[in-house]
Amino acid sequence: MKSLLKISFAAAVLGVFFTSCKDDDDYQTIESVDKVKIDSVKIVSDTMSVFSVQSIRTYSTYASGCEGFYGYDYIHKSDFERDVTAYQYFTNGICTQASHQSANQINFSPQKKGNYTFRFWNGDNNWITKTIVVE
Repeated sequence: MKSLLKISFAAAVLGVFFTSCKDDDDYQTIESVDKVKIDSVKIVSDTMSVFSVQSIRTYSTYASGCEGFYGYDYIHKSDFERDVTAYQYFTNGICTQASHQSANQINFSPQKKGNYTFRFWNGDNNWITKTIVVE
């Protein structure tokens, strides 16, 4: 009985070892991340209520299929000011697609009444400015 347990345990360990050492190159690795300018911004309503939620869509253009949306840097400059910068990833894959545009979104849920100013990075020192009035 003990030898059967030992053989079973050894087979399980070897199975895990060989499975974990499998060379699987069916994925692309992110090589780097960098800023991508936001071409345009769509806000459904420039007036909203406290604690409600509104999606703010941003649109950016990527040069190839090896580039895409990575995430946002969302900075609270003050209670009512936000700076938003989008980031793109670059992969090591084979790039077959030409340039493409992507839409992404931020969900905004204000906690106080006031005029919120959003600045979206549009390259160099340029910003797209949008204001949302929260009542």
